[in-house]
Amino acid sequence: TLMKSSSKCISLLVGLMAVDAFQPSSCTRSMDRSSTTGKSTATTGMALLSNVTSDDAEKVQKRRKRDKIMAFLRNKGAVGRNQDFSTAMGVDEGPVGKNKSAVRKIEKTAAAYKWCTDTGIIDDCSEPFPTTPSGSEWTGFTDQVMGGVSIGKLERQTIDGRECNVMLGKVSLFNNGGFIQMAQELTTNSAVSMTVDASAYDGIELDVYYRGEEEAEKFNVHLRTPACIRKFSSFRNTFEVKAGEWQTVRLPFDEFVGHGPGVVDTQINTAELKRIGIVAIGKAMEVNFGVAKVALFKNE
Repeated sequence: TLMKSSSKCISLLVGLMAVDAFQPSSCTRSMDRSSTTGKSTATTGMALLSNVTSDDAEKVQKRRKRDKIMAFLRNKGAVGRNQDFSTAMGVDEGPVGKNKSAVRKIEKTAAAYKWCTDTGIIDDCSEPFPTTPSGSEWTGFTDQVMGGVSIGKLERQTIDGRECNVMLGKVSLFNNGGFIQMAQELTTNSAVSMTVDASAYDGIELDVYYRGEEEAEKFNVHLRTPACIRKFSSFRNTFEVKAGEWQTVRLPFDEFVGHGPGVVDTQINTAELKRIGIVAIGKAMEVNFGVAKVALFKNE
């Protein structure tokens, strides 16, 4: 695919340079081609260059070629790359728009991605950000669609020698707001199944790092199943971590509590997990939270 794409790019570039060589100005290119012959086009081009020296004309032509080629390459994503991917934030538990990275991702084949229930790994930062080993992607969300003013972004960092995804931002309780979160769908192939069967496992395991002014801070993990009939419905578990050190947190499935329509006072069905979110919620705070690993665990 890359070879075909490269060949197309080369062909297009050659075409661009050839066209530009015969069309010295935008005025010439904007003319009605149905009534303009090659002779009149050349005559127009000569007239436009008559007031400059031949050296100046050559510089103008080279600059136009260069500008057109660079514009083409930028459009194809071949230049102007930005390694720092950030996601826009939106409503809790629901999809929003995303600022796409300028980096053009080279997709693996579907078979190269593994279901998290086969490997036990939801994410270990082994894939280019924001992709996971199962082929899904982390996305950021906030309370802004509900009228809140919390802000945030996601990015890949290295903390104390460990590569991790970092949720950065500020949670505000203003205007009934109060959360930001990073979330992903758990399925590898939605055409096969919208959910995953994690019933062979006992819970969620996280390797996390909190940086902040508090000695310790609380965060949530939210899980969704088909029983979550509203965007704000989920099964939730709260955990506390100390600042300034990597920690492993284990959250048993039987300790997740249903919130919202469809799941209140019900037990989570781990045979139909759809989505996982890591959330800073319910308290005004500066968020700087690294996540190096998200996994499924089994009790020994």
